[in-house]
Amino acid sequence: MQSVVERVINLLIYLLESPHPVTADEIRQTVAGYDQGSDEAFHRMFERDKDVLRRLGVPLELKALDVWEVDFGYSVDPDQYAIPDPGLTNEERAALSLAARMVRIGEGDSGLQGLLKLGGVEQGIGMEPIGADLGLDAGILGELFKAVTERRRISMTYRGKERKLSPYGIAHRRGHWYLAGETEEGSRVYRIDRISRLQLGDGAGAFDRPKNFSVRDLMNSQPWESGDDEAVDASIRFGSDVGWWAARSLGQEPPDGGPFEVTLPVANRDAFMGWILSFGDSVEIVAPEEMRVDLKERVSSALAGLP
Repeated sequence: MQSVVERVINLLIYLLESPHPVTADEIRQTVAGYDQGSDEAFHRMFERDKDVLRRLGVPLELKALDVWEVDFGYSVDPDQYAIPDPGLTNEERAALSLAARMVRIGEGDSGLQGLLKLGGVEQGIGMEPIGADLGLDAGILGELFKAVTERRRISMTYRGKERKLSPYGIAHRRGHWYLAGETEEGSRVYRIDRISRLQLGDGAGAFDRPKNFSVRDLMNSQPWESGDDEAVDASIRFGSDVGWWAARSLGQEPPDGGPFEVTLPVANRDAFMGWILSFGDSVEIVAPEEMRVDLKERVSSALAGLP
């Protein structure tokens, strides 16, 4: 799949940069990815790639190379391919800069480059990421997107166990990507950065997504509410400095300046602890005792890893 994407991108760049229409033979000799195989294999590959470009809206044209119209070449007019200036306001560019900072793949700066093409970043707005960093290898997210769009069942390892899932959708929440879908035990939500040994089923259209399914509705339930652990009620006390934010994130009425106490069902211990730790020392697990001990051990382990 990656070689196909690279070849199509190389073809598009070559057509955009060429000052004149180019023949199929020139493309075969110049563009990486077409330099192997028989004539028949090249023509099949080239026809598929042309269809891909046209489906993507690329204005690919076939033009005569002389007045006798004996030979023809392919070209893409850069002016027709480029999007018109959207005329963004300062407020709209600021909103886009925020969106670009929410997700960054590895150490890339594609968000900044895109903003520069749209008129630049407003002075005083940094480009440091404030949300999810997908890491240097974000391939798993692309594979999951393919599984969702093509309705392919998947198998994966999650928290040391083999799982099988019909993936319904992908969502981003609190700095992490989540995969939602259906297992034999019911609806489940998994944090994508904890998935390993992902395998996609061979057959597309292997399941039907429910008509009333909504990733947003499913993610409105908290990540720790869906899991393979038996649900346990946890009592938490938030300090007055973070109580309002904890209440708002849970969809409850914020307290009037005082501490905030709540009891929550927890079926996914890792997701719950990750959320609790985001509040620093302004939160306390009151009960059960085993969760209090678990939280202390996680904090101690994290501190032991510091230089």
